[in-house]
Amino acid sequence: MKHDILQKIGLVVLPKILSIYLKTLRIEKSELLKLKRNYEVEINPVFTFWHSKMFAGWYINRSNKSAALVSKSKDGELLTRILKNWNYKITRGSSHKGGKEALGEMINLIEKGYSLCITPDGPTGPPQKMKAGCVIAAKKTSVPLVLIGIGYSQKIRLNSWDSMEIPLPFSKVVVLFDEPIYVNKDLTYDETSQIIINAEEKLNRINYQAEKIAKGA
Repeated sequence: MKHDILQKIGLVVLPKILSIYLKTLRIEKSELLKLKRNYEVEINPVFTFWHSKMFAGWYINRSNKSAALVSKSKDGELLTRILKNWNYKITRGSSHKGGKEALGEMINLIEKGYSLCITPDGPTGPPQKMKAGCVIAAKKTSVPLVLIGIGYSQKIRLNSWDSMEIPLPFSKVVVLFDEPIYVNKDLTYDETSQIIINAEEKLNRINYQAEKIAKGA
């Protein structure tokens, strides 16, 4: 009972503390110039960033009419509370639990004008290995997939499955938006699988670039 009470208090207090803490970060974002320059109408991409980068990844998209895919785990309960505090629309599910239903909800939210945010290696990994969901959602809705590379000038790394990175207060955060990837609806299974492989390699590459810039290398 005492554990349940503490957990409920944490669900209320932690999102507020986290928001204050994240405001100390010096975030530098590259603009989505290609999207702004080439398209007159507003579009709502599928944004993807690795699970280990979620601190900044979720935070930078909080004001973009965003929706999030969150696992049905206990950790997902806390993340759901945090993201709702940042005005996200939440879909619960993963490749392991409720995946098919979650994909349907994601497609529905995109069609309603939400940008979708996904950590494609979550919720249990393997780390930095892209699952198909983000690419399939982009393919079925004809919206672009946008990869986000994130680097911290100073951080600590947790001993978790994803080696979760926590930026230290007042550290520099570099956010690189890659060029949009459009996935043709008529692609075969093998062609779609190749796009997933290419996107995974590209996301790792731009994360490396963001880290170098953040550290002044």
